[in-house]
Amino acid sequence: MVYFEKSQPAPACLIIEKGKANGDYKTPETLRRLKSDFKNKCYICESKAPHTINVEHFVPHQGNQDLKFDWNNLFWSCGHCNNTKLAIHNNLLNCTDIDDNVEEAIHYYINPFPKEKVKLEVLRPSDKANNTKDLLLAVYNGTTELKTIESFNIRTSLLKEIKIFQGLLFDYYETFDGVEEEKARCKSLIIAHLNSSSSFTAFKRWIIKDNPERTNDFGEYL
Repeated sequence: MVYFEKSQPAPACLIIEKGKANGDYKTPETLRRLKSDFKNKCYICESKAPHTINVEHFVPHQGNQDLKFDWNNLFWSCGHCNNTKLAIHNNLLNCTDIDDNVEEAIHYYINPFPKEKVKLEVLRPSDKANNTKDLLLAVYNGTTELKTIESFNIRTSLLKEIKIFQGLLFDYYETFDGVEEEKARCKSLIIAHLNSSSSFTAFKRWIIKDNPERTNDFGEYL
């Protein structure tokens, strides 16, 4: 997870729909705003432009009208993550709350080889951080037979992104002095990968943060 700033105020349509017996929190305006706020990424697994999209309730509404239509409770999620989270995983780090500091609470890592699984470490212990780690491990590594297949597909996409990102880092640091144009090209592409709109940004940012020299060169773009 990475931090996303939720646009304000809430869409006016949510306030109107909230008073209806059969209101709809998936109105065109709401979907447009959510897609934009979350950079068209699943906020949990960070897959870009997911094929299955759910408007997910961060806190399960369970029939509560206030939670069901609360703009700050509506998130952009893929079907895999929403169906993994359900009402099972609660009291999580909120990636739209800057005080939860989601990007420093958990360390993300995956060995850049086929068949590897995601490894997570809680760096700032709390119930929220521990619960979030449990959800993320279930999302990335699977639970049931079907979800394990879905998780494998997500990790395959993740590893492809990491391979591209690592290639850019190798090119940047191995470019000989004097070839400034190529070095600048690599740098601009690395910065783009570190943007919150990129797929699996949390993993890429930790690749930078895990090394002092890389942090010195790219820390300002995290």
